[in-house]
Amino acid sequence: MLDLHCHTFLSDGELLPAELARRVEARGYRYVAMTDHAGPSNLEEVVAAVRRAAEGLNPHLTCQIIPGVELTHLPPVLIAPMARRARELGARWVVVHGETLVEPVPPGTNRAALEAGKKGGIDLLAHPGLLTLEEARLAAANGVALELSARGGHCLGNGRTAALAREAGATLLVNSDAHAPKDLMEDEFARRLALGAGLSEEEAEELRKGAYALAARAAG
Repeated sequence: MLDLHCHTFLSDGELLPAELARRVEARGYRYVAMTDHAGPSNLEEVVAAVRRAAEGLNPHLTCQIIPGVELTHLPPVLIAPMARRARELGARWVVVHGETLVEPVPPGTNRAALEAGKKGGIDLLAHPGLLTLEEARLAAANGVALELSARGGHCLGNGRTAALAREAGATLLVNSDAHAPKDLMEDEFARRLALGAGLSEEEAEELRKGAYALAARAAG
């Protein structure tokens, strides 16, 4: 099992990075990306703290922490430069908080994130809401994965995202967007979430394999 979108108390999650790591390790996870919310006010502190957690804990864990960040509610013009800065600071997995149906994310966020992916700046567009086919094609062209979210509210666009990703040939990932222990997933739930979004059994298995390949690359 793995999860490439989780939060700790470095933003709005409930757990220390060490506790989140131990909880997912106990469930048999191989990888977890810690992707706390960040913007101009806290990017340096969040990335530095997650990097310290990964460097201190990974030698002693069977589950590897991938230090990441979720750029959240930014003016679209700031997404690309902040993604570059996150990379410079050592983030190995950069997520953008997409245009979910349940929060007032600035219009144009999806496109700005996907365009920033062209130079390797963005890895994942989380819960993209009313994604368009043009945006799905941009995700495929620029190597940005699209998320099927397990989080309440954010999951409302999963079926649309899955259908457009299939048509465009874009990569999909199932993530929990976990903020608390109760949010963490098991493999079977992740499989069922993918099926519920409209994927076939074969597509769900390919999604799982692809997620492990992406995680292994990000973990280095």
